[in-house]
Amino acid sequence: MNKRTAHRWRTLGLMLTAVFFAFGSFWLLQAIDSSDPGRAGNNLNEPDYIVENFSFVRMTESGVPRYVMSGARLAHHPDNDVSVITRPIVESMAPERPRMTMHADRGQVYHGENRVELMGNVDIKRPATPTTEALHARTEALTVLADDEIVKTTRPVQMTLGAASVNAVGMVAENPSRKMHLGGRGQIVYPPRQRAAPPQ
Repeated sequence: MNKRTAHRWRTLGLMLTAVFFAFGSFWLLQAIDSSDPGRAGNNLNEPDYIVENFSFVRMTESGVPRYVMSGARLAHHPDNDVSVITRPIVESMAPERPRMTMHADRGQVYHGENRVELMGNVDIKRPATPTTEALHARTEALTVLADDEIVKTTRPVQMTLGAASVNAVGMVAENPSRKMHLGGRGQIVYPPRQRAAPPQ
C-alpha cells in the first residue's frame, strides 16, 4: 500500500467517525426531548406568531362589520388555537344595535368557539338610545360571545343604568334584545323622582 492510498483510507476513516458522532448526537438530543414531556410541552405551547398594537374586524355573513378587537399585544398559541391579548378592547358594531365597548387588562380569544374571555378591571360601556338607557358596568371577568352579542359573568358587578345604580353577583346582557339578567343577591338603587312644580 503506497502513501497516497494510506492517506485516503485515513481520511475516509476520519469522515466515517465524524458522521457516526453526528448521528449519535442527533439521536441523543431526540432521546432527551422525548423523555422530557415538560420540555416538549413548552415547545408546543410557544406562540407561532405575535402581533404588537393589532386591530382586526370580524365580519357578518353579509359582509358587515360585527365587532372590532384591538390591543397592545396578541400572541397566538397553535396547540389550543387560543390568542392571549394584552389590554384588549372589544367594540360591537352590529347594525341597528347600540355600540358596546369593553376594556380589560388582558384577554383570551378562543377562535374555534368565537369566545372572548376578558380579565382584570373589565369596563363595559353602552351609550343611551331612544329606547334604552346608558349602561356602564365594572367587573373582574367577563365572557363575550361575540357572534351572539351576549356578555356574561359570574363575578360581582357594579353598574349604572341610566340614573339607577346596581350591585349584583352575576350578569347576562343580551345586546340584540336589550335584556339583562342579574344573578344572586343584588341591590338596585333608583334616584327619587323629581316632584312636579306647583302651578303658578
